[in-house]
Amino acid sequence: METLQAIVLGIVQGLTEFLPISSTAHLRAVPALLGWADPGVDFTAVIQLGSVLALFTYFRKDIVELSIASLNAIKKGDLASKDARIAGAIVVGTIPVCVIGLALKGILEENNGPLRSLYVIGTASIVMGLLLLVAEKVAKHTRSIDSIGVKDGLIIGLGQALALIPGCSRSGSTLTVAMLSNLKREDAARFSFLLGIPATTLSGLFELKHFVERGTTESSVVALVVGTIVSAVVSYAAIAWLLRYLSNHSTWIFIVYRIIFGAALIGLAYANLIH
Repeated sequence: METLQAIVLGIVQGLTEFLPISSTAHLRAVPALLGWADPGVDFTAVIQLGSVLALFTYFRKDIVELSIASLNAIKKGDLASKDARIAGAIVVGTIPVCVIGLALKGILEENNGPLRSLYVIGTASIVMGLLLLVAEKVAKHTRSIDSIGVKDGLIIGLGQALALIPGCSRSGSTLTVAMLSNLKREDAARFSFLLGIPATTLSGLFELKHFVERGTTESSVVALVVGTIVSAVVSYAAIAWLLRYLSNHSTWIFIVYRIIFGAALIGLAYANLIH
């Protein structure tokens, strides 16, 4: 992979990891539109570490506060405290994606497998766009992140597991389920980001291990490092922008985009214009 390609894919990863439009879908579609080879599951997962770095940087205060407060709550036996509940929700919410991801590991890691099909990705984009539309229509948007408990974590975590299907979007599926749980849009996005830290970190480190074990070349390492750094910078900007945007706007722009993107992807693939 050339450095320019790594930069482009890093930008795509950074922009789409946290916007509810699916980074996996765009990392599959953009190379196809540009006539490049599919970067593969391992490259896609590893450059997510750039997005993870952005999460840790942006939410560093939240992470430290949650960690300290949770440890204190455990020592005191006060597991009903706000921070302990949020931390517990994150832990419980990470379990479904880990269990299902390990169970379907073989299928998910196939670079040319059925889940990497442009038809599957396009369909998933449309379906999740419609589910986000339902959430916008029926959600009350009355709850804050302070009200989250372990039950919410499990339910939203099941939504996160849907993102194992390329095109669903981890941020999109968790945002949708969180909104259906009546969380305010901005708080739903904030919890979605915090919930994603363990899963994306483990996934990225797991694939990085595989990447190293399979053997590397100087050019592949350079491309991976460049893509990850670019991903981190762009991801940070995307997080900050989305939280500000959702504090005053609905998710309609993403709903429309997802449906158009999915339909275009299916149409182009059917016309044999992209592969």
